Amino acid sequence: MKSIWVVDDDHSIRFVLEKALSREGLPVRTFSNARDLLAALETESPQVLVSDIRMPGGSGLDLLAKVKTKLPHLPVIIMTAYSDLDSAVSAFQGGAFEYLPKPFDLPRAVELIRRAQEESQREAVAEEAAAQLPEMLGQAPAMQDVFRAIGRLSQSNVTVLITGESGSGKELVARALHKHSPRGDAGTNGPFVAINTAAIPKDLLESELFGHERGAFTGAQASRRGRFEQADGGTLFLDEIGDMPLDLQTRLLRVLSDGQFYRVGGHSPLRSNVRVIAATHQNLEERVRQGAFREDLFHRLNVIRLRLPALRERSEDVPVLARFFLQRSATELGVEPKRLSDAALARLSSFDYPGNVRQLENICHWLSVMAPSQLIEAKDLPPELLGVPAATAVPALAPSSPAQLPSEGGSAAALPLMPAAATAGTEAWVAEMAREARRLLAAGETDVWDVLTRRFEASLILTALDMTRGRRIEAAQKLGIGRNTITRKIQELNLDV
Repeated sequence: MKSIWVVDDDHSIRFVLEKALSREGLPVRTFSNARDLLAALETESPQVLVSDIRMPGGSGLDLLAKVKTKLPHLPVIIMTAYSDLDSAVSAFQGGAFEYLPKPFDLPRAVELIRRAQEESQREAVAEEAAAQLPEMLGQAPAMQDVFRAIGRLSQSNVTVLITGESGSGKELVARALHKHSPRGDAGTNGPFVAINTAAIPKDLLESELFGHERGAFTGAQASRRGRFEQADGGTLFLDEIGDMPLDLQTRLLRVLSDGQFYRVGGHSPLRSNVRVIAATHQNLEERVRQGAFREDLFHRLNVIRLRLPALRERSEDVPVLARFFLQRSATELGVEPKRLSDAALARLSSFDYPGNVRQLENICHWLSVMAPSQLIEAKDLPPELLGVPAATAVPALAPSSPAQLPSEGGSAAALPLMPAAATAGTEAWVAEMAREARRLLAAGETDVWDVLTRRFEASLILTALDMTRGRRIEAAQKLGIGRNTITRKIQELNLDV
C-alpha cells in the first residue's frame, strides 16, 4: 500500500500528522523540505501528498507544479498558516485537491486526507480500466446481452439488423460484429465499409452503393466502384436503412438474394462477397405497414436482430463512459483529463440523454474545453443538464425557526432570509432579499454583495444538512455541489455543524 507523504519544515506538524495517521492505520512518510521529497519521487510515489506552502528551499506551490507534471492525478493538500486569498487561488489553480489553513482541527485534517486517499484509489482504478478499455463499454445487463450476442455471432456470416435510437452506438456494434467475425481480425481481415443511407441524396445513393460506368450520367467522367465492390470480402454496414428509397430497396433485395448487381449504366453483372449489417432507429414493422419499406426486404434483413438499449436504460454505464470520453478528449486536446465530482457524476447519471451515447460524448468534450477547473462540479455542467423547476430551486425557511446564519462580522445571527411566504410564490424570497439589500445599501454598507452571498450560501447549506441529518456528502449531492466545496464553505462561513 502506498503511503501518505507529508512535507513541512515544522517538526511539530510532521510529528502530529504522522501520529494521527498512524493511529488510523495509514502508512506515513515525512519530509522536512521539498528537495528531499522530489528526490524520493524519482524511485517511488505516494498515494496522497500533504505539503506546507512556505518552506525553505522551495515553496509548496512550486512543489505542487512539479509533482503535477509527474503525477497529474495525485491528490495534493496544501497547508498554510498564511490564509490569504492569493495562496488559496494559486493552490486550486495549480490542481490542489484541497486547501488546509493552519491551525487545523486534527480530526478534520485526517478526514480530509482520507477523502484524498479515496480519490486516489478511484483514480487508480479508473486509469487501470482506461488502459484496458475494449472497443465497447457497458456493465448494464442489456449491454451484456449485446456482448453475448456478438460473441455467439463471432463465427457467423449471417445478416444482422441492429435497432436502437440515434446515437446509441449502432455502428460500434456493427464494427465489433465485423472485427470478431471470420471476415474481420479473427479471419481474412476484410474491409469494413459504412454508409449512412439517410445522409446521401436519392439521386446519388444508387451510385454510392453500386458504382457507375463512365458516361452513365452527366459528370460521370470515369468509372467508379461502389460500396458493394469496396466491401468485397468484408462487411457492408447500411446505417438508417429505414430511410432508403423504395426503388433502391428493390435493387438491394436482389443483391441480398443472389449476390449480383449492376453498376449504374452498366450491362455486365458483378458479384460481391459481402456480409450486410443494417441498422435503423425506426420501427421497420410500422414502415412495412405504411408501405414505406418492402416486407420481403425486411425479412431478408431481419435474420438476426440486435436491439441496442438507450443510454437512459443503462445509466449505470454513464460513469465509465464519461471517464472514457473525458480521457479521450484530453488526449485529443493535449491536456490533462478532468475529473467528475460525485455530485456532477450523479447529475450526469440521472439525465435522460435523448441523444444517447453520442450526446454524452459531446458533453464530455464540452466539459474538457469549458469546465473552469480540473475537478468538474455539478454547477459546471452544460445548461441542458442543470434545468430544475423554479419552485424547487431554493428551499424556504419558516420565520418561526430562523436559521442561524453568519452575520456581517462572521458570528451567528438570526435572519429569516426566506420566510414561509416563499411557499406561496416563488418570487417572494427574492423580494425579501431585495428589501434586505435595499436596507443595507441605505445604511451605507459597502460589502452588501459579500454579506448577502454568505447568508444565502449558509441558508442553502444549513437547510440541506437539516434535511440529510448532518450528512455532508448527501447534502452536497442534493445541492449539486462537490463534497470538497461544502466542506470548504462550512469552514469559510464559520457554520457550527
